[in-house]
Amino acid sequence: MPGTVLLLAASPNGKGRLVDAASVLPVLAAVPPAILSGTDTANVVELADPLEPQAVLTRLRAAAAAPGPLTLFVAGQLHLDRRQRLPHLALARTTPATVRYTALPWHWIREELRLRPAGATTLVLDLHADHETWELLRTAPLDSGRNNAVHGRIAPPPARREVAAPSYMKAVATVLRSGHRPPLAQLHQQVLARAGAELGSSMLLSTHTGDGGDPHDAISTAVRGGRHAEADELAARWEEAAARAHGPASEDALHWSEVRADLAMFAGDPVRSCRAWLTVARVRLGAGQPADAPQVEAAVDRAHHQWGAIKDAARARELGPALAELRLRVPGRREGALDHVQQHLRQLQTS
Repeated sequence: MPGTVLLLAASPNGKGRLVDAASVLPVLAAVPPAILSGTDTANVVELADPLEPQAVLTRLRAAAAAPGPLTLFVAGQLHLDRRQRLPHLALARTTPATVRYTALPWHWIREELRLRPAGATTLVLDLHADHETWELLRTAPLDSGRNNAVHGRIAPPPARREVAAPSYMKAVATVLRSGHRPPLAQLHQQVLARAGAELGSSMLLSTHTGDGGDPHDAISTAVRGGRHAEADELAARWEEAAARAHGPASEDALHWSEVRADLAMFAGDPVRSCRAWLTVARVRLGAGQPADAPQVEAAVDRAHHQWGAIKDAARARELGPALAELRLRVPGRREGALDHVQQHLRQLQTS
């Protein structure tokens, strides 16, 4: 099965730049795709200093939906948004004041990779953190998803007016250009031996995933085989068990509700998916979660996305008012989202 490789290198234009992330892309791009991926053939997607978080999300979503092994090479810098203090990957237009709107929330990466089977996804990271993020990460490690292997480093901010180099990722590219891709944990060790002194006081990342026994694996296998009803039935059983054990508004139960909403999307049923995401958003808000909590925003954004995919005007009209009501409470990060719902509803009502 062909692999997929996503090369993402981003850092702000101007004085907020901590690292020249994109300088590593020519070196990585010179490595044959099969070596980057560790598979016989691979598709490579390259994102150099992208401008819009939504554009990165679209590419990430497509890569995560590919059936074979996925490797993400990410070079860049991390900042916290001022409102929620959550780590974001800075993009070309990011400034300290606009992190929430112009940077890629790190939890979007975790969420998009959530349904991939254990052991099918690897992240190779070379990240620099600003002072605030560095302090936070010393006590709260960067969460890249429990099913994914992660190798790399996070570096503290460089000295003032200095722009650092992505030396870990450059060493990765140098090792891979030899034409051989060792197992990733071994590659990590080779990189440390080669670039050790340049990595300074970086936090080193090397985590593996355990296989077997994970219900997500059976569900992913069913989806890839086109057995959508079977996948939903499995997830429904886990959802019911979690609701009985921990309550319907518990994170465990909501996780499985979200999995079922995703499964409806994979099955090509945007009505069911939209309805499920609307329910998740309402349950989260009803449990007292704030309107700008990442999980609440994600649920409403996904409901909105699926609503836009509904071809049957009557079903879209039926779900539109509920979405509009939620959008009033949860405007999200995309400017004009509520206007879009209201305008589309008006069109549906006159058609």
